[in-house]
Amino acid sequence: MRAQSSATTPTRIAVDGQSPAPGSAGTSSGTLQAALGVVAFSLTFPATAWGLEGFGPWSLVAVRSVLAALIAGVCLLAVGGPAREQGGARRRFALPERRHWLGLAVVAAGVVLGFPMLTTLALQSSTTAHAAVVVGLLPLTTAALSALRTGTRPSRTFWIAALAGAAAVVAFTVQQSGGALTTADGYLFAALLVCAAGYTEGGRLARVMPGWQVIGWALVLCLPLTVPAAAVALAWEPVRLTAHGVTGLLWVAAGSQFLGLVVWYRGMAAVGVPKASQLQLAQPLLTLVWSVLLLGEHLTVAAPLTAAAVLVCIAVTQRARG
Repeated sequence: MRAQSSATTPTRIAVDGQSPAPGSAGTSSGTLQAALGVVAFSLTFPATAWGLEGFGPWSLVAVRSVLAALIAGVCLLAVGGPAREQGGARRRFALPERRHWLGLAVVAAGVVLGFPMLTTLALQSSTTAHAAVVVGLLPLTTAALSALRTGTRPSRTFWIAALAGAAAVVAFTVQQSGGALTTADGYLFAALLVCAAGYTEGGRLARVMPGWQVIGWALVLCLPLTVPAAAVALAWEPVRLTAHGVTGLLWVAAGSQFLGLVVWYRGMAAVGVPKASQLQLAQPLLTLVWSVLLLGEHLTVAAPLTAAAVLVCIAVTQRARG
């Protein structure tokens, strides 16, 4: 048991945010996996737009969560959950400890249910390019909530950059909406808050269990809600099994909501959170590219300029926090 415990320690240290030693084995592979995670996340909005061609918003969110939970459940059974002592015997697979259930509920509410539902509702009337720029504020929102949750005190430079990024996104949103916020914008800003809360709590839980198991258990624990929700939504909303609709559904379920997070957390474990997080700065710009290539959207000049401004602000916050 001692050998097993020591073998898991390096991964937990890396997930906590410390980079491995320079030149350590697997660094290149870890960077590649983290980059693949960012690419998977950047395709979420275009895939959601495709999914809405064949499914209603409630059906799309409920079915994607059920499919992702089934994949997560298979992986948890195959790889094993957080092994621990129970009844005097060490079990390879066990449910998360009771003290972690509230945190997993926050992750589930924010990442599994809240963010997908709110962004899907927003994409019914918003372009993916517009949504990508607004949600590009997510790293800053997460950092702010994390500071409040953990009691840390980021530098003045951090807060100046964070407020500048927020101001850029708000100005872009108001300008694109003709001088007033729309219902879709309200959904997107609400999605920022619930997802940031889920990420913050998930980051805390990742200190005591592998990060991919955090999202895996959050998905599985939502099944009592998502299965009946999917049944009701599919009976209520019309379904058209188009190629785009099915492809979009499969991607947001398998690619965005589970597999993307698996390679993302594996990458962070190999190269450390600070280095991996720099790769995610390209996500809004990648989504803008996909919106043009896959959806044929036409970008205004303001969209890439605002995304670039937010990217610069996030980069400044990363350096300031470090």
